[in-house]
Amino acid sequence: MSITTIDGKRFAEMILHGASNLANNAKLVDALNVFPVPDGDTGTNMNLSLTSGAKEVQNNPSDHIGNVGVALSRGLLMGARGNSGVILSQLFRGFSKSIESKSTIGCVDFANALQAGVDTAYKAVIKPVEGTILTVAKDAAKKAVASVAENEYSIVKLMEITLKEAEASLKRTPDLLPVLKEVGVVDSGGQGLVFVFEGFLASLKGEKLSTSKVTIPSMAELVSAEHHKSVQSHMNTTDIEYGYCTEFMVRFESGKTPFDEENFRNELSQFGDSLLVISDGNLAKVHIHAEHPGEVLSYGQRYGNLINMKIENMRQQHSELIGEKQQMPAQVETKGEKKKFGIVSVTMGKGIENLFRSIGADEVIEGGQTMNPSTEDIVQAIQDVYAENIIILPNNSNIIMAAQQAASVVEENVIVIPTKTVPQGMAALLAFNSTSAPNDVEVTMKKALENVKSGQITYAVRDTSIDGLEITEGDFMGISNGKIVITDRDQLSASKKLLTKMIAADDEILTIIHGEGASDDELENLVQFAEEEFEDIEIEIHKGEQPLYSYIFAIE
Repeated sequence: MSITTIDGKRFAEMILHGASNLANNAKLVDALNVFPVPDGDTGTNMNLSLTSGAKEVQNNPSDHIGNVGVALSRGLLMGARGNSGVILSQLFRGFSKSIESKSTIGCVDFANALQAGVDTAYKAVIKPVEGTILTVAKDAAKKAVASVAENEYSIVKLMEITLKEAEASLKRTPDLLPVLKEVGVVDSGGQGLVFVFEGFLASLKGEKLSTSKVTIPSMAELVSAEHHKSVQSHMNTTDIEYGYCTEFMVRFESGKTPFDEENFRNELSQFGDSLLVISDGNLAKVHIHAEHPGEVLSYGQRYGNLINMKIENMRQQHSELIGEKQQMPAQVETKGEKKKFGIVSVTMGKGIENLFRSIGADEVIEGGQTMNPSTEDIVQAIQDVYAENIIILPNNSNIIMAAQQAASVVEENVIVIPTKTVPQGMAALLAFNSTSAPNDVEVTMKKALENVKSGQITYAVRDTSIDGLEITEGDFMGISNGKIVITDRDQLSASKKLLTKMIAADDEILTIIHGEGASDDELENLVQFAEEEFEDIEIEIHKGEQPLYSYIFAIE
């Protein structure tokens, strides 16, 4: 085919095809991410992230490809989940930034945009790892740029070359990342990107891919759902300080106040709370709970035209929901000043949630392995805490980047403590001192991570060999600080072996958090073993109710 340019409509079709193809193959990508722990969620995270971007593209149709790129970037930013989703959002953020001023693009623009995306993604990752989605994206972009420098291609031909190199790079990932070669798989994130590129090419060729009915709400719908949930949780309608949910978009105009996002956000914050500002190029999207929405709209008009305005009376909504008949009072009770610190933690399991709340967490987001919260989920929790300084405990290595991305789009001072496990999160939270300065708090909490050892018991979902261990599907595995160290056909035996490996003579405290797969009799047997085997250690027991991991051990 001789397509030489891409406009906004065609690019939108490419995005929708890419998202559909990824959605149809998300389970396959998840399966690649299983090593062999049942925590494969790369496909799920990439699918939810890209579908959020695709939904925003659908809601903002345009023939101008730059505008479509802005919508895609905005949707991906707030929908990003897990490391793979955040990296995908950064790839398309750089891509979109490169084309934002263009109404159509040709081969050279497309290749350069791919490279710009790679540059942005690499900058976003503190320690890039080769043999991952980053490598696949980098190799594909490099090939695309080199190809257009030497030849004149149609867009279809260039996409074929790009996809072919992405597939070749994907096959090379096991040579760059030893763990992939050891378990006999290619990189899951890289495979996800290949599926996206396959969708792009199918769209350009006019080929029909089977569609997947995956419905992910837009950013506005997510925000609305969250604040409605928050409103319903109030004991009384009079507790609502700012009564109007106000949402609108500003399309910037020359001759009006130049847009500076930080100043814009700071100025708007005086009108209410739950403020969310997302800007990209010539547009800003605003969500705020305000008492005088007219003042908010007037302020927005200083920067340009207002579009997509929506104002909802939350007191009326709440009154209807709880069946109140009394008249709304003219005055409402205020929240008061923001407190100095607020703590947001991510956990999985009602028992672990209660544990974190009992030791100081203000907001707990349900999530963890296989269920990573999005950037927007974390943003909402930050706003709900209502504090000057927010501390986030991700408690999972795959949530840290989303937490950092959330921190970059809010006005509050956010400190992300890079906790990778529940025990690390507990240790950091116990070290928190609200009387210290924010910088000192960060140093102290990070230091606490060095003093705890984390262990988990889970089961294998496939046969494999890793780190010299032969693992059979159904085996129980003991994981120490992220590494599989023992395997056994019996869960209790595996638990005893793991504790024996992890507990040293100078350790003082063993915390056992038992999950869905642990029986009372087995737990009693395990505690008796620990008391007899490690006489000088203090044992604490908590009911976590967490899935996947029958036991979580914290050793200090």
